[in-house]
Amino acid sequence: MKRTLVVILIFFGFLTIFELANAAGSPVPEPFQRFDDNSKYTINYDDLTNLLKTVVVDVGRSTREKAAPSQASLGTRMKTSVKRSTANEGNRFYYESFSNNEEAQQFLEAIQKSLEQLPTEAPLEYFSRDEQLAYWLNLYNVTILNEIIKVYPQRNLKKLLVGKKSVLSKKILNVAGIPLSLDDIQYTILKNNYDNDPLIIYGLYQGIIGGPNIRKKAYTGPDVRRALKNNANEFINSNRGTYSKDEKVFRVSSLYDRNRVFFPDFKSDLSKHFLTYLEQPERTELQSASTLKPDINDWTVTDLGGTYRDLGASFGDSNAALLDSVKSTSSVDGVVMGAAVGAGSSSMAAKAKPMQRIDPELLTILLELNLKREATNYEKANVTMEELGEVPVDSDPDSNPDSDPERKDNN
Repeated sequence: MKRTLVVILIFFGFLTIFELANAAGSPVPEPFQRFDDNSKYTINYDDLTNLLKTVVVDVGRSTREKAAPSQASLGTRMKTSVKRSTANEGNRFYYESFSNNEEAQQFLEAIQKSLEQLPTEAPLEYFSRDEQLAYWLNLYNVTILNEIIKVYPQRNLKKLLVGKKSVLSKKILNVAGIPLSLDDIQYTILKNNYDNDPLIIYGLYQGIIGGPNIRKKAYTGPDVRRALKNNANEFINSNRGTYSKDEKVFRVSSLYDRNRVFFPDFKSDLSKHFLTYLEQPERTELQSASTLKPDINDWTVTDLGGTYRDLGASFGDSNAALLDSVKSTSSVDGVVMGAAVGAGSSSMAAKAKPMQRIDPELLTILLELNLKREATNYEKANVTMEELGEVPVDSDPDSNPDSDPERKDNN
């Protein structure tokens, strides 16, 4: 008995070592390792796109012009401190519409929960690489939106995004039974599954002016690559992405410093990356510079001015004309939204229906596979008593030899 127990312990010991070795060689959790590049199935993000179209203001390409100096409003000496070189850049999200609006918040949270649940209904291995890439970017961006809304109107998001208490490192998601942080998505799943492609970082919205743009529509498999290239082009050719200081120093965003893993030979790899997108005259200035300095920062939340008004700043002076832009209206499910999006969001949330994200054809196939799997498991588990080497018990008491009086007499 002792010898058998030792053999079992050794067996499980080797099994554990084998599993650890596999885990070390493949850091991506098992449910997220496989793709089907022949897959024709797509994921539906209409609810997210409709929301983004309503609450995102596209400010257009950067002109690299500095914002006018802020002026204190009448009756106060207080002014908002802004980075004039970047203040007019970056698309804006109407965070103001979610403040003290529980129904609107619940609507956005429901989108996040729906995306978290999706791989439980349809494993990601049934989708192509691009379809999965769009899925992870959308899940990341919806999650960071929800986290920023929780702290809004906090204006500077540096403490939220970096440091030991960064929200990016917290396990706030659960996908296919795997607890995940936003850093897990970026630096484990996306980094490894997409060959360390630096384009990934341009699809991960950070909620700050100094980060990549949030788009007016969700990412989708067919256009995700093009969308990432557009985001990269916009960011690199803006003051918040690159800025020539002098002939020797070429300043770049600290975003690249935080993402050095995508640029192993930092200066060389980053320079090559920039030259793919950078326009003149900065292109020539990069080629002549001897130093890349990743010190461009703007941790300001990309709202429409709610955090500026608190200090009496004249945000209307912005050349981007953000507050004028949001006066245009749009409609979501028949609800007029725009400048009055705060009121519209409540109605929108009330009308929200569960989104059918997965192709019905795929769901039918998965249902059939699950039924076959259950039938197979049932057949394998249906072991008869004879197979176990036991005698079946007869429930008829008359068949019991001890109950037969004639047999007793014969004995």
